[in-house]
Amino acid sequence: MTVQDTSPNAEPATATEATSVVLTDAASAKVKHLLDQEGRDDLALRVAVQPGGCSGLRYQLFFDERTLEGDEFTDFGGVKVVVDRMSGPYLSGAVIDFVDTIEKQGFTIDNPNATGSCACGDSFH
Repeated sequence: MTVQDTSPNAEPATATEATSVVLTDAASAKVKHLLDQEGRDDLALRVAVQPGGCSGLRYQLFFDERTLEGDEFTDFGGVKVVVDRMSGPYLSGAVIDFVDTIEKQGFTIDNPNATGSCACGDSFH
């Protein structure tokens, strides 16, 4: 799965409550498809920021069954998204999309808090 800083063309899906990140309809559908393949209904999509990458911070997207103190949960069309307390400020207002074109395929993140990114698009500062 690739993660890049790009501006998505799709409209964001509607969250049931305020959240630091937004999943577009395309991203929500892809995550739902991946969850269906896993065959588990106890997983949430965890979106996090960790130190690393060539620009200083790296996005992480993965399925998680854990609940950590301070986690923020949001539902996007049946897809549970969780952001930990430390990542929340870095991800506030970020829009996660899924693109599937002849040129590229993967999740993209348009993050208004990122002041720059690396050439590969996997990390930001």
